[in-house]
This record gives sequence, structure tokens and C-alpha cells, in this order.
Amino acid sequence: MNPWREIAHNGLWKQNAILAQLLGLCPLLAVSTNLVNAVSLGLATILVMTVANVAVSSLRGFIPYEIRIPVFILIIAALVTVVDLAFNAWLHDLYLVLGIFIPLIVTNCIVLARVEAFAAKNGPLFALVDGLMMGIGFVWVIGLLGALRELIGSGTLFAGIEMVVPSLSAWQLLPEDYPGFLLALLPPGAFFILGLLIAGRNWLEYRANERRKARLRHQTPLAASEARS
Repeated sequence: MNPWREIAHNGLWKQNAILAQLLGLCPLLAVSTNLVNAVSLGLATILVMTVANVAVSSLRGFIPYEIRIPVFILIIAALVTVVDLAFNAWLHDLYLVLGIFIPLIVTNCIVLARVEAFAAKNGPLFALVDGLMMGIGFVWVIGLLGALRELIGSGTLFAGIEMVVPSLSAWQLLPEDYPGFLLALLPPGAFFILGLLIAGRNWLEYRANERRKARLRHQTPLAASEARS
């Protein structure tokens, strides 16, 4: 597989930080109560992960192996501080909603794992693409989870979008007398829905593997007959 395509495939699907590696579950369960909160935190995580990957990849030749983890955390913490201050300055209402979970990006296993496992071993361009793809993989899962929880829990989508774009408002997709389903908005509901998403991914992977095996079974007799001829 083309290396760029492999990096994208790993980040978006095969090694997806949530569905495959089960990393970053703390913000996933706490912030994904609606689509806007989930995507906002995901975009902040993309920014930190991408810039941290590039920074570590560019400086890896100057960082002693023995102190690499503290240095990596220091770089990530500096970037998170910038993002935290930017949210506070320009998206203050959203900043108040996300609260402690923006600073906690420092401790997000996804960011440190990619810095250690990939960025510290590859060039800046590869590290940039890896951070971007891993971040997008995180965003689409947490965004889907937030959308499902919001829709099932309250019958709306994009609740809180006015904190980002004041001229917009939430969509009421279910009838206004919809009583809501509180469990979907609580952490246990997030566990249930996440479990269904993981099960769906595993089922799709199983189907893909079965189709791949079937193609190999059909190709093997053909290759053997061609070799005999």
C-alpha cells in the first residue's frame, strides 16, 4: 500500500484511536453529550496532535532518549496552553462548557502515543499527516457518538452551535413533545452506544476479511493451473 494511503487508513479506520485502540475514553464519555461539544474538543485535539507530531519529529535528533517522555509532555502542554487561551479569548461560552477537558488534552493517551510511537521515528511530513489522520479519526468517532447521544437523548442536533456561530440554532429533528431519553446523555449511555460502534466496526472488518479470503481461494486454483500449463 502507498505509505500515505496506509497512514490515512490507519488513522481513520484500521488503528482508529477510539474504535481500535480504545484511547481517550475519558473525554469521549464526558464531552460527547452533544455534537457541538464533541467536535469542538476533537478539533482542539487535532490541532495539538498535529503540531506536536511535527515539533517532536523536527526535534527528535536533539532530544536525549532518556528524557524523551518529559520533553514530549512539555511540548504538548505548551500547545494545549495556547489552545486553552485561544478558546478562552475567542470562544468563551464554549470554553466554559468544555471546562477542564481542554487542559486535560495534555494527558490524552492519543496525543502522547502518536508522538512516541510515530513522530519520534519519522520525518516531519509523515508526522504531520499521521497526526492529522489520527485526529480526524478521533473527531469522526466522537462526533458520531455525540450526534447519536444528542439525538436519542433530547431529539436535537447542533445544540449549542450559537456559542460558535451566533446566527445559527439547534435543529429539532424529533417532535417537540419528545420526552427525551436521559440514559443516552449519561456516561452509561455513552458506553452502550460506543460498544455498538465498536461492534459495527468489528463486523465490517470481519466481512472484509471474509471477502479477502474468498478472493484468495478463487485466485489460488487459477494460479496453480497457470503454473502447470
